Amino acid sequence: MDFTPTEEQDAARELAARIFGDLATHERLAAAGTGTDAELWKALCAAGLPGAVEEVGLLGLVLLAEEQGRTTAQVPFTASCVYGLLAVARHGTEEQRARLLPGLRDGSLIATGAFPAAPGSGAVRADAGGRLSGTVDWVPWLRDATHVLVPDEERCLWLVRPADAGPVEAVELTAPWSAGRLVLEGTPGERLGRAGYDDVLAAARIAFAGLQAGVCAGSLARAVAYTSEREQFGRPLSSHQAVQLRAADAHMDTESIRVTAYEAAWRHDEGLPVAEHALTAAWWASEAGKRVVHAGQHLHGGLGADLEHPVHRHFLWGRQLDAYLGCGTELLAELGDLLAKGAAA
Repeated sequence: MDFTPTEEQDAARELAARIFGDLATHERLAAAGTGTDAELWKALCAAGLPGAVEEVGLLGLVLLAEEQGRTTAQVPFTASCVYGLLAVARHGTEEQRARLLPGLRDGSLIATGAFPAAPGSGAVRADAGGRLSGTVDWVPWLRDATHVLVPDEERCLWLVRPADAGPVEAVELTAPWSAGRLVLEGTPGERLGRAGYDDVLAAARIAFAGLQAGVCAGSLARAVAYTSEREQFGRPLSSHQAVQLRAADAHMDTESIRVTAYEAAWRHDEGLPVAEHALTAAWWASEAGKRVVHAGQHLHGGLGADLEHPVHRHFLWGRQLDAYLGCGTELLAELGDLLAKGAAA
């Protein structure tokens, strides 16, 4: 295993860090409210970053997702890359790839996924004619999407155009993810080439774990900067042992999220079995992620309770990702079932 980025991955990450750092500022995020920053999305697409994911793989996407999370940039980047670009590239037919990939690369098409937090909790049914019925209570970035990847109860994958499902009902989440409620009533769907539910679910868990690693890193960086500058009794807060220990625990949690996401992404790119590793990364992102964003807010003292303070945005994203990835006990139960099946086999 070697997590050293390739030249292409490193160049893409540096470009993403520069664009997110320049444009996903506190002032612009505040102005965006709960919606997507359209100008930032245009800048990312003009730089060719969505299309670059095909070349840098899932590990590359994890690196780019970290940069999005570090700034809590309000764009559908991670979702569109994992549910659209990578899913179609790996599992679409030749015709679907030729038709959809150009738009997913240049950002004129935006994809998201109506995936449940836990397998088996979906309620979408497909009839023999490929028409879908059912409701998914909230889908991230649905208000921006031109296509949504929907698994049915048989774990077949369907591409649905939200425009065919009627007006999208906006849903406000903990984080400003431009979400919506997806209601399907005999809505036409397009079967995505080959079966790929397990692969897409694993890739999504890994990509969103990478996003959480960035959210946590950004929260911790703000906390470190604040405690280094803020003085109490003539000494910086960072000189107090309790502050140091809390920050150290948050750092170790962040690194655990990062390394498990990197390992799972590397295995995915190498074509190795990845389901157990994806669940491990998701568990760390869910359980450790909420610890880190709570610590980041706590280390800001009273400022951490200010809803307008930048660190609060990291708190909201961290808790939303915790909910999206699924609670720790559910993820551990699913992981235990996989391990038991492997041992029995």
